[in-house]
Amino acid sequence: MYRIWNVYVLAAFGTIGGMLFGFEVSSMSAWIGSDQYRAYFNDPDSTTQGGITASMSGGSLIGALIAGQIADMLGRKIALQIASVIWIIGAVLQCSSQNIGHLIAGRIVGGLAIGITSSQCLVYLAELAPAKTRGRITGIQQWSIEWGILIMYLISYGCVRGVSGPAAFRIAWGIQAVPGFILFCVLFFFPESPRWLANKDRWEECHDILANLHAKGDRGNVLVLAELDEVREAVRIANESKDIGYLGLFAPGVWKRTVVGVSVQVWQQLLGGNVMLYYLVYIFNMAGMYGNIALTSSIIQYVIFLVTTGAILPIIDRVGRRKLLLVGAVICAVLHFATGAVMAVHGHHVTNVDGNYNLKWSITGAPAKGVIAMCYIFVGVYGLTWAPGAWIYAAEVFPLRYRAKGVGLAAAGNWAFNLALAFFVPPAFTNIQWKTYMIFGTFCIAMTFHIFFTYPETVKKSLEEIDTIFDKNLPPWKSDKVGGFDKKVASMSAGKDGPEASQAETV
Repeated sequence: MYRIWNVYVLAAFGTIGGMLFGFEVSSMSAWIGSDQYRAYFNDPDSTTQGGITASMSGGSLIGALIAGQIADMLGRKIALQIASVIWIIGAVLQCSSQNIGHLIAGRIVGGLAIGITSSQCLVYLAELAPAKTRGRITGIQQWSIEWGILIMYLISYGCVRGVSGPAAFRIAWGIQAVPGFILFCVLFFFPESPRWLANKDRWEECHDILANLHAKGDRGNVLVLAELDEVREAVRIANESKDIGYLGLFAPGVWKRTVVGVSVQVWQQLLGGNVMLYYLVYIFNMAGMYGNIALTSSIIQYVIFLVTTGAILPIIDRVGRRKLLLVGAVICAVLHFATGAVMAVHGHHVTNVDGNYNLKWSITGAPAKGVIAMCYIFVGVYGLTWAPGAWIYAAEVFPLRYRAKGVGLAAAGNWAFNLALAFFVPPAFTNIQWKTYMIFGTFCIAMTFHIFFTYPETVKKSLEEIDTIFDKNLPPWKSDKVGGFDKKVASMSAGKDGPEASQAETV
């Protein structure tokens, strides 16, 4: 059967799983202020709207928790194909929604699929990609999310303006099934993860896939042999430890990785990015933009998000992960505090904003333009730093034996806080208004210290070298000095018949 071997093509199609996440984000953000949606669902109050938005995150939390077991048992490919089918079912349920309960059920089912794809797409791509370009390859997942956000938002924007009645959102939500169908079909032409095959003792297939991915089928290539040798060692270590399921993620020698992997996903949510993505229309409404003007302004923000992440991906493997996360947290803290301060000083309390009783704060004139400008800058910084950085980092820090479960748990942490924030933000805008930004700014300061003291550098290191960093308990600020994969390849190139090459070739 024909197989796709170009790792960038694999990433482009594989990260359609990320696009599903993006579709689901803007499938709600584009509608919460529209007449069609508000009329059909009886103008949901802030608590009800929070529940509708958060229902997808609740499903994603469950999906992420079961994703590791499915991927370990059946393989990364099969897990993603199962998620594709679940996603199509969720799209059908949303498209046919008759009431809020029906809509929530559809979003929960769609969320199950997103929970699986958001974690296992990362695992799959991290296990396929070479160390030098792993950040770029796995980062395409985040870029795909942003393409999904923009595409779905533009579809919804067209339906809001051009279609009357409930048919408007039914068309948009039905179209969501298309990328799920494409992902299901294209996965038949993908190779399985070589590291999953190795863990199942299928070494010939593992060797063949590594050779096709990295050396056009040359099984004797030194890069292929070096990577095969490292995979062999990782599998040996994994087999020597007892598999105790998710509890193994908290065992000695592993728990620090679990804390780092899960916390980077939690911090990504507490940075405040989803405030901008889910409830962007609310922010623009408070700043005096309504109807089509608010929708058009939102498109600008999504384009900024897409462009900035696209700009960082080609160079992300030359920029340290720690540096990216630290700089992003500090700048976002400043922007949150500045936005909250401007809203506090120049805004005022109102009973409603353009008939929306969920919003109780208004700001006009030049200060309102300043708030919008800071929203744009925030999304640009988020797109350059935390949007790709958190997903890449979580995919790198877990050892082979627990990688699928670990990334699944990390994604579950992301979705748990996504769920909490989806509930929290609408009532927050109603009850504490500008103070919402101060809360997120404080989170940004806290994560800066946590990252500096506990997050080691992983850029340009093989997944097995990252194991060494954690095993040796090196101070995170000194971890960028560790790295031996390139030297090993060079050594094997100089003496291909040496003991290391021989050992690899006997696998």
